[in-house]
Amino acid sequence: MNVYTDVAPEIYPPGRGRTPEGVRCTVHQAGACRITRVTIERDGLARPRGKYVTVETPHAAMLDEQDEALTALLARELAAMLPPGPVLVVGVGNRRVTADALGPRVAGQVLVTRGREAAAAPLGLRTVASIAPGPGGVTGLALAGIVEALVREMNAAAVLAVDSLACAGPDRLGRSVQLSDAGLRPAGDAARRLTRKTVGAPVVALGIPTLMDAASLCAEPGLVVTPRDLDGLVRRGSSLLGRAVNRALQPRLSADELGRLVS
Repeated sequence: MNVYTDVAPEIYPPGRGRTPEGVRCTVHQAGACRITRVTIERDGLARPRGKYVTVETPHAAMLDEQDEALTALLARELAAMLPPGPVLVVGVGNRRVTADALGPRVAGQVLVTRGREAAAAPLGLRTVASIAPGPGGVTGLALAGIVEALVREMNAAAVLAVDSLACAGPDRLGRSVQLSDAGLRPAGDAARRLTRKTVGAPVVALGIPTLMDAASLCAEPGLVVTPRDLDGLVRRGSSLLGRAVNRALQPRLSADELGRLVS
């Protein structure tokens, strides 16, 4: 039975069987968090070529937006994937559907500096723009087309795409964050695909699993499972990612300074 997942360590579990040629997996502990790095070095595999970093919190606790160590860890990992220069943050998803609202909620918490260069330049702040266009059925425009036009308009060095993810096991549901420099390519959803080829700039993807493919639990196809406290997960998760994104993009500002500017 095929179970869909966006989480790289579920496709290539470290230490479980032989990984295909061109795939490298490493695992290490960072405080209370477990970090799994999956590097895909060739095309033609289950996921596109690139680096996938999955940060898992302890099973006893859901993601905590007030966890300073976790925020700092995610900010460091994200900063390492982003090139210098202007960044366009794209909140992918539908803010009216809770399980799909993570991206738009994060985009709304980003410190935007584009259009405020006169004030931002003396502080050494990076040029950042943020957008959450919503589903194509609402806007009538393809997501990649919108992003590509904005990349050209602001001469963006990179796109940071934030989206809800799907996982295959309950241990990662609401307890993991995945970052990838391979772009955003959810299987079976071409409308959400954002890659360097389609938008004209490198795309770094960031997300949290908010739903699980129920095929691992029952034989009924097409069913998904969400956490009981889905509203709380999306609220906490979007706050955590928003703080991490701002720390990664504006390392010259302290956490307190970022909090005052964003609030």
